[in-house]
Amino acid sequence: MTILSGVIGIFMATIVLMVRMRASKKPASLKKIILPPFFMSTGFAMFLYPPMHVHVTYALFAFFVGALLSYPLIVTSKFEVVGRDIYLKRSKAFFFILVGLVLLRLALKSYVGMYVSIEETAGLFFILAFGMIVPWRVAMYFEYVKLNRSLDLM
Repeated sequence: MTILSGVIGIFMATIVLMVRMRASKKPASLKKIILPPFFMSTGFAMFLYPPMHVHVTYALFAFFVGALLSYPLIVTSKFEVVGRDIYLKRSKAFFFILVGLVLLRLALKSYVGMYVSIEETAGLFFILAFGMIVPWRVAMYFEYVKLNRSLDLM
């Protein structure tokens, strides 16, 4: 089961990378920045299934670790103004950061999986991923709004 979840994690990271590459070819928008965390939040429905329940302390810790791991994503997600549009700037480091985060998550998942059930591990790592995406997207939102305001002043 650990191997399968690792393969799925690598597959998802590849999709994120491809989406990020495509996104840099089109202008950014508030909708494109804000919606992913909302779509991802539907995953919290998994906690309605009793085996997925995790202790609140573990959930808060997973969210906090995710927030810490979002820092490299925040640093490498910068916008640039092209004409009157705002684009997400491609970062050469993003690929390496994403791969590093995937490998770190796989290692942590293997370790945590030794102490809690598969369902709880999945729940905790969902919370960790959510803890990564929320601060990242909030930072992107504020940078986008700041750039958009400067465009309006021109």
